[in-house]
Amino acid sequence: MRLLRRRPAARPPSLRPVSTDLTAAQARRLRWRAQLLCGSELEPACVVGRAVALQGQDLGAVLRAIAIRARAGTTVAEVRAAFDSGALVRSWPLRGTLFATTPSHLATLVHFTADRTHRAAALRRQRLGLDEATIGRAREVLAGALAERPLTRAEALERWGQADISTSTGRGYHLLMHLAVDGLVHWGAFDDSGGEQLLTLTDTRPPDDPEAALADVVRSFVLARGPVTEADLAWWTKLPRSTLRRAAAAVDDLVEVTVEGAPAWVVGEPEPGGPSGVTLVPGFDEWILGYADRSLVASPAALARLVPGGNGVFRPAVLVDGVVVGTWRPAPPSRPTARVVLELVERVPPAVSRAIDRALADWPHG
Repeated sequence: MRLLRRRPAARPPSLRPVSTDLTAAQARRLRWRAQLLCGSELEPACVVGRAVALQGQDLGAVLRAIAIRARAGTTVAEVRAAFDSGALVRSWPLRGTLFATTPSHLATLVHFTADRTHRAAALRRQRLGLDEATIGRAREVLAGALAERPLTRAEALERWGQADISTSTGRGYHLLMHLAVDGLVHWGAFDDSGGEQLLTLTDTRPPDDPEAALADVVRSFVLARGPVTEADLAWWTKLPRSTLRRAAAAVDDLVEVTVEGAPAWVVGEPEPGGPSGVTLVPGFDEWILGYADRSLVASPAALARLVPGGNGVFRPAVLVDGVVVGTWRPAPPSRPTARVVLELVERVPPAVSRAIDRALADWPHG
């Protein structure tokens, strides 16, 4: 086992043969603990800060993803309170996708990703007719309105409509995303109903030491998901591998291991532990979406069931020792007496089936 040491930027680290070769089961057990699916003693904001960011396309799902990783008994209401206090925010810091993160991590991420995100969306802006003049007017109108108070999405779109800025055919969503990536706004506190986040002005400064901040992002990504590969990190951030290697070289406790012979990174000495049993995760969970290669945790059949029709909507998953064996979801209105709908993909023994039923019955987060 070798530690990645600080090196000059011109000489990024390379993977070398190491003595610790993890089996697939050991790697999953390390990930399960790294992802805090065993729970933790952390408050919601610390859970997210430790992980850098958690997938946030589905607001209800990310609130639950944070709650299950926090201290025992943490409720979704307590996670919402972390957004209300400003300790947590939601924005588009990576891949043009919504994530829950902390203000400081948001500042670091958009510092490194904003230009790349804007370039990737250039053709979309052109097709929507969003030229620089239109975006500039939208920025001015929204900044003025938010200086008075936070706004719901509908209120923000209404202000643009009053200024003769069309928000139809996806223009409104793209303007919100564009201005958030610019660092103008983010989704912050919840409205009085507790069901919708309010658009809020962002006042977080860029990091004083961007390189150190990016090294912290790399370390936290590995700490909260390891073992991971360089490809996982590059996919998750969409940053150049040369940039990521330079950041990784500054992390003194980043350890090289192999998983079934393939190189990977963890933070600190790997201690896989025993089988993790049955675990439920919400939709869009980092257990699935935190990695470029998901074959370690799900078979092709399970992945197809997680994202039916390849529509980009990831269902909640049932894990047995870290392996996806099925999906679950709340019962539809047509079945009011049933609490959840369970669809198994993989065969499980009767004892495991009973454990899954108990886990579903005990799920506390709605």
